[in-house]
Amino acid sequence: MLNRRILRIKAFKVLYSSVLSGNMSLSQAEAQLELSCEAARDLYVYMLGIVSPLTRIAQDRIEAGLSKFNPTEEEKNPNRKFAENSLAVLLDADEDFQKVFKKKKFDWSQYDLFLKKVMTSVASKEYYAEYMASPARSLAEDCKLFTKIFEEEFVDSEELEKILEDKSLYWNDDLAYSLTWCCKTLKNLAKGESWSLIPLYQSELLKGEGVESDKYFVRKLLQASFASYEKYSSMVAESVTGWEKERLFSTDVVLIVMGLAEAVTFPTIPVKVTMNEYVEISKFYGTPKSRSFVNGLLDNLIQQLANEGQINKEGKGLL
Repeated sequence: MLNRRILRIKAFKVLYSSVLSGNMSLSQAEAQLELSCEAARDLYVYMLGIVSPLTRIAQDRIEAGLSKFNPTEEEKNPNRKFAENSLAVLLDADEDFQKVFKKKKFDWSQYDLFLKKVMTSVASKEYYAEYMASPARSLAEDCKLFTKIFEEEFVDSEELEKILEDKSLYWNDDLAYSLTWCCKTLKNLAKGESWSLIPLYQSELLKGEGVESDKYFVRKLLQASFASYEKYSSMVAESVTGWEKERLFSTDVVLIVMGLAEAVTFPTIPVKVTMNEYVEISKFYGTPKSRSFVNGLLDNLIQQLANEGQINKEGKGLL
């Protein structure tokens, strides 16, 4: 599930947190990293579990319309397509999914108001109207609809962000990535595949010899960054000019330290890849000037370490 970009971000957050606290041990940092990684998959399960609660909102609205003293023609003859969608039936009957969902003690029932708002939003959209107007009924069509819901209804929802923050400190930035995996799951279910809990690390999805463990990668990255923080941050301090010293306690320094630790520790990862990754991450977790600062300083310091023989890459074109 988790690719190396996400893993670098998670290691970065843990390292940055340890720098701010000033008293976090390596074992505590490693435990925090593991919790953060597991949380991303937990969020995937939690969001996939919203299918049935949304469906029940639609069912309740139909029943409320039918129970009116003087219902409209539409209320007397409701379109039950969404309320009877086969995806909710499938997930409700899936013992593996229900076991994982309940084991995590997940529950959407306390967020009934949020679910109603989401259903109202969905019902107002053109994609929903087209779905309801189509006479075809199939699991594939239901999965296609919920893919649109996952793509359009949740990413920028402030109310959902608040819910997720209350449930886990580690869910801050994982929503978009977890929703992507929800959509991948819906695509597989539409093909008739059974649900199964996805492996935590993307390397576990790959087959064949020579696949390097992502779990090993992120743990080793954190360990190396943690151990060498003082050394590499001192190199940064010695390299900057006066106006740049305001950055010395910023996310930029943590990213540069991690970039140097990665370049030294992993002989099979090209320097260009390492450079690109931390520059990209700096766009989201730094200031408007972070990209050029991280790019320039990381490039200079990697070259310095290479000249000193501290960076040795296996294979041509990696340095």
